[in-house]
Amino acid sequence: MTGKNARQNAILRQVSGIGTSFGSETCYSLLPSQEVVIGRDPSCQVVLEAMSYRMVSRRHAAVRPLTSSADAQASWLICDLASANGTYLNGQRLQGCQQLMNGDSITLGHDGPEFVFEYEQNHEQATAIAPPAAIPLTPANSYPTPTSAHYRPPSKTPDALSFTQLFPIISTGKDLTRKAYLIPGVLTVIFVVLMFATVGQPQANQVIVAIYIASAAYYFIYQLCGKPKPWWVLCASALTTAVILLTPVLDLFIFVFRGLLPGSLPSEQESITLTELLVRMFFGAGLMEELLKAIPLLIAFMIAKVVPSPWRERIGITEPLDGILLGTASAVGFTLLETLGQYVPNITQSVSAQYGAGAGNLAGLQLVIPRILGSVAGHMAYSGYFGYFFGLAVLKPSKSWQILPVGYLTAAGLHALWNTTGIFNGLLLVIVGVLSYAFLMAAILKARVLSPTRSQNFATRFLGRK
Repeated sequence: MTGKNARQNAILRQVSGIGTSFGSETCYSLLPSQEVVIGRDPSCQVVLEAMSYRMVSRRHAAVRPLTSSADAQASWLICDLASANGTYLNGQRLQGCQQLMNGDSITLGHDGPEFVFEYEQNHEQATAIAPPAAIPLTPANSYPTPTSAHYRPPSKTPDALSFTQLFPIISTGKDLTRKAYLIPGVLTVIFVVLMFATVGQPQANQVIVAIYIASAAYYFIYQLCGKPKPWWVLCASALTTAVILLTPVLDLFIFVFRGLLPGSLPSEQESITLTELLVRMFFGAGLMEELLKAIPLLIAFMIAKVVPSPWRERIGITEPLDGILLGTASAVGFTLLETLGQYVPNITQSVSAQYGAGAGNLAGLQLVIPRILGSVAGHMAYSGYFGYFFGLAVLKPSKSWQILPVGYLTAAGLHALWNTTGIFNGLLLVIVGVLSYAFLMAAILKARVLSPTRSQNFATRFLGRK
């Protein structure tokens, strides 16, 4: 081989993955005239076995030659092909294409198989002083067939059929729980079966529908946040708020905000102005209920100060995303107990007295749906937005005395506007609901930007951008 030819060719050396270890690494020659696609699809040039590499997309990444003159050294680009789990170059997530340098590390997915790019001349020099079996070089015209991957020229038979194409569940079993929303599907089936099992029991039907809709609404927020949080921590936040509503703590809050402060709620016969109603709702609903729902966040906030890692990150609030997740979970507990313990029984009893038990039960079920669905633009929006400020205070502790009051007053203000406009005008209620939802979404997007674990955010990775 001439010196110029030695400089023209390069190799990809697989250094991690199924079946790779010192002495059994596999090398793939790169030619200046041929693109090499890596993935699980049989049409790729480097085909990774589907069962072993489920984190790798069917067409994950491509190594493309750059046009070069006859006397210059050939160079190559590494390009991500819109893969689900991303391509990492030297530990950094790749955006589009980037030129490869000798010794660059390429990883398919955050923890997938790793390849090293090297010029063939350098590799031959290395093998001259290393044991012959240490790094088996694959010639350009010879293709290895190890158990975990094989190299092949571009496929000219696009109708080739694989076993995993005929039985896709075999190769995607692990991904079902991570990408295909299997858990929501399973829960939906369970709730449907429970609904059938409780036909003729209206109260049970109302509870099942309420829990299902609340869970679906919260799952939507959880996916948007993109940060894993133990389910039992989130359930504990919701349960804590629900329990508080059943204790004398609620009576104390009512005494302070609706007795001592000007937050007494108007009766149906009382005639007051819009401004007076807004003031009463601000104190008697906004400030009172947002502080009550913030109790689990205060507990998590304090836990984060005394508990060491990794429990600190699991249980406590260490960033704005934690605050949003715990705040919206607390709102779920508040909404469920308020709806099922107060609003639904009241409307059921009222309608039943006039039109019979059947009409009353139907009216109760009809009330459950908008009350729980509305929590995304209602209680979950206010509490999640306030929770953002808890996490921001952790990141900027010297400014917490400014941060927390701003979040508290803003959340209470949105809450008061919702309650006030709901009485006076339906169109204004829509505007306030959209505004509240927008506040929550803006907080989530900003929290993802501020997150110390931004690179591990599954919502960011799913969307393919940071």
